[in-house]
Order: sequence, then C-alpha cells, then structure tokens
Amino acid sequence: MITRPGKSYAPPTRARGVEGEPLRILQVSTYDIGGGAEKVAWDLFRSYRALGYHSSLAVGTKRSDDPDVIEIPRPDSENFWSRPWLYAEKQLRSYKGDGRAVSRMQTLFRTLAHPKRELQARFGIENFDYPCARRLLQLPSHDTDIVHCHNLHGGYFDLRALPWLSRRVPLIFTLHDAWLLSGHCAHSFACERWKIGCGDCPDLSIYPAISRDGTARNWRRKRDIFAKCRLHIATPSRWLMEKVKQSILGPAIEQARVIPYGINLKIFRASPREEARAALSLPQDADIVLFAANGIRRNVFKDYQTMRQAIGQVAASGSDRPLIFLAVGESGPMERIGQAEVRFVPYQKDPAVVARYYQAADVYLHGAKVDTFPNTVLEALACGTPVVASAVGGIPEQVKGVNSAGGALRETRLNTYAVGQATGLLVAPGNAEAVASGIKSLLADSALRAQLGHNAAKDARERFDLHREVEIYLEWYKELLGVATLRTAHL
Repeated sequence: MITRPGKSYAPPTRARGVEGEPLRILQVSTYDIGGGAEKVAWDLFRSYRALGYHSSLAVGTKRSDDPDVIEIPRPDSENFWSRPWLYAEKQLRSYKGDGRAVSRMQTLFRTLAHPKRELQARFGIENFDYPCARRLLQLPSHDTDIVHCHNLHGGYFDLRALPWLSRRVPLIFTLHDAWLLSGHCAHSFACERWKIGCGDCPDLSIYPAISRDGTARNWRRKRDIFAKCRLHIATPSRWLMEKVKQSILGPAIEQARVIPYGINLKIFRASPREEARAALSLPQDADIVLFAANGIRRNVFKDYQTMRQAIGQVAASGSDRPLIFLAVGESGPMERIGQAEVRFVPYQKDPAVVARYYQAADVYLHGAKVDTFPNTVLEALACGTPVVASAVGGIPEQVKGVNSAGGALRETRLNTYAVGQATGLLVAPGNAEAVASGIKSLLADSALRAQLGHNAAKDARERFDLHREVEIYLEWYKELLGVATLRTAHL
C-alpha cells in the first residue's frame, strides 16, 4: 500500500462520515451493463444499495432501466451550434442519391457540428470535450461523499475535471486497464514507451484507436492533469499496480491498494456437470472446453487463433470422445476443426445461464495476449472448472498452476503449486502446442481434473468473494472520509 500526505479537501456540504447516516457513493463507468470493468462497477453499485447505502452509478451510456443509474449528458444534447448540423446529417441517411456525395456531405456536417473534435481526431488527439463531467456531483438525487471511478475512456468523460473533483471529495480509481498510463492504448503489450512519454507509437489501432500519432501530446496532457490531482488508486492485480507505480499516475497517488475482483458465489458455484449439460442441451458423452469473452474473434487482447489451433491439435490426438469448443460471447454458425465442433454462443445477460456453461465444461480455456484480471477466469474457478490459461498480466495471480511433479506440463513453470493446491495450468502466451498439451492432460485424467476443480472452487470462496471486495472498499471509503472530516475541521 502507498500512502502520501495531501492538501485539504474543500468544505463539504455536510459533515462526512456522520455516525448513523449511510454513505452516499457515486461510481462512474462507461456503461452500466457490460462485461469486465462494467460488471465490476455494476456489482459494487448493487451491493452497496442492498446494504442500505445511497448508491448511484453515472455512466456514459445507460442500458438498464435502473432509476439509480444516471447517464452523463453528452455535449450534443445541449449544444445549439451542433444540433442543426447533426439533424442535417441524420436526414441524409435516408437519401438514395449518389453514395459518395452523400458520404462527403455527412462528413462535412459532422465536422461543422463539432469542428474542434474533428480536428483533434484527425491529429490523433484524445477527445476530452465532455463538459458535463464537471457537473458530476450534481447528477445524483443526493449529495456525494465518495466518487469511485472505473474506466473513463469510451468518449464520455473529461479528464480535465479530475483536479477540481479530487479536491471536493475523496476520489478513488479502480484501474481495469492501462489507458490512463499511456498516450492512447488500453494495453501496451511489449511496448514500454508509456514510461518515457509515448510518441512513435508501434500500433495506433489498439483500442481505443487513434488515426494519427498524437500519443506524445496525449501522454503529456494526462501527466499535467494528474500532477494537479490527489488520487486513491486500486488495481485488481499486483501486475497492474507495478505498472501504475512506474507511470505518470505515480506522483498523484495518495494511497494505492491491490483489491482483487469478487464475484457472486451464490450464482457462480460448483454444480453437477450432468445437470448443467442437461439444462443447456449439451451431450453428456462429449469433452467440452469453454472460452468466454465479448467479441471473441475480433478481440485484440484475447488470442482466439491460438486457442483455435490448440483445439485442432486436441481433436487430432485420436480421442474416442466427441470434442466441443464452446465460445460464449459471440454469434456465428457452427464450425469444424477436424473432428472438433466449435459452437458460438451469443452474449448472455443472465449470469445464472453463464454459470451453467462453466458448470457444464470439463476445462475452461483462456488464451490472452494481455489481460488485467479477467472475471471469466474467476467465474470458472468458482464453478469448479479447472483453467488452462496463458501466463500474462494478472492471470498468474488468479490461477494456481500445477507443477510438473504433479504430472502436468513442464512448460508450466510460473506460479507452480502441488496438485493439492493447484487450480489449473499456466502456459506461455501464443503457444498452441502447450495449450493443447494442457487440455489433453486434463481431459485424459479425470482424477486430476476433479482435484483441480475442487481446489478451484475452494480457492474462489476464500479469495474472490464479492462480499469480501465490497467490505474492503467500504472500509476504505470510511477511512478516507474520516481523514477528510479531520482535514476540513481545521480549515
């Protein structure tokens, strides 16, 4: 944990931390309903409310009908200049004339509607022109004691509001990726130019993509904003925290803590595999390998191609049992890789249905080129499904990899445990042969698979319970409010 002294908060509208009054918590996220970071914010938001706190969630785009979720207004809705141009652009969408001419006119109208934004985009400058971020504390129906930010990329938030905001209320950031540390990308892969100022970006297409290399300017602008802030930083993994400490966020940090994600163990729990397969109409006599992610095939951070190659190798190994690879999170027709079936399952909103897929699988496979602390790995572990995953990012902090003495892979040398503690296998990223060997070793050894599954469910209960995550954050909030109250008392 990092702790540094800071300046006083501005006087609050009422004394914070008054005994007997519930905390008033405002979280900020790109969406209310979604995967990954959005799910973390949503689960915390609902958990706080269930415990009797005033809990609100401010989002860039609202997808639910929850009354305590507030959509942050976009500038388009209040800009008198932009409205007629955007209306004209919209009318052209139904025009049946020359397609090229219509497209050029639409581009012109969008540029006239937001000339500054369009000019910045052409030069690769990240857009922070979202003035309603400065009215964040006015959005809930109640005053706010704590602001807890999650992902701020996605075109809805002005980072320039952070210095003012961080002096009004305690401001916590949970980082789910490394966008705040870089000149544009959510993950930098092997590039370390984020440490020295970016520029000469090796890949502008990484999400969030930019059209030209404005990364050095973006990096400097973020650095200058953070230099005026006082922030409390949380990361789910030690891996990401190490990056934070070396980054432009470092000087702004008052406190920093590693707080792993938690999941709802009432939903994600071990259950008889036969029952889950029957509920999903999956064959009882097949070997089933599962992978879950949004936009599986086009997700640059995942490694679908390596997983697909590995499944092909497993299918070619000559097993008598049918092999099914379930890819949950994308629609598409069934494919065949040799004797294996690849079945795509659309994104599932109901977490109970998602849990059924984990419970039905023999192995959960998570191929990633980079990943912070994927919820899907935690959900698989909680359901008692052993994991084969690439040893990147924070994944080795989630999966306790079995060592070679336990009868598994020699390639599994990172984060190794005896079979009595292990929860899966860790392999080198991009190594289809190692992934295939890991899958085959688990499918061929039902006793090992059962032992790892038992360990996984037990470890999830001990380390990844949502209630534990909620309690840790609430204690931190109360600690910060006690400090804030003490500081304001001396103003």
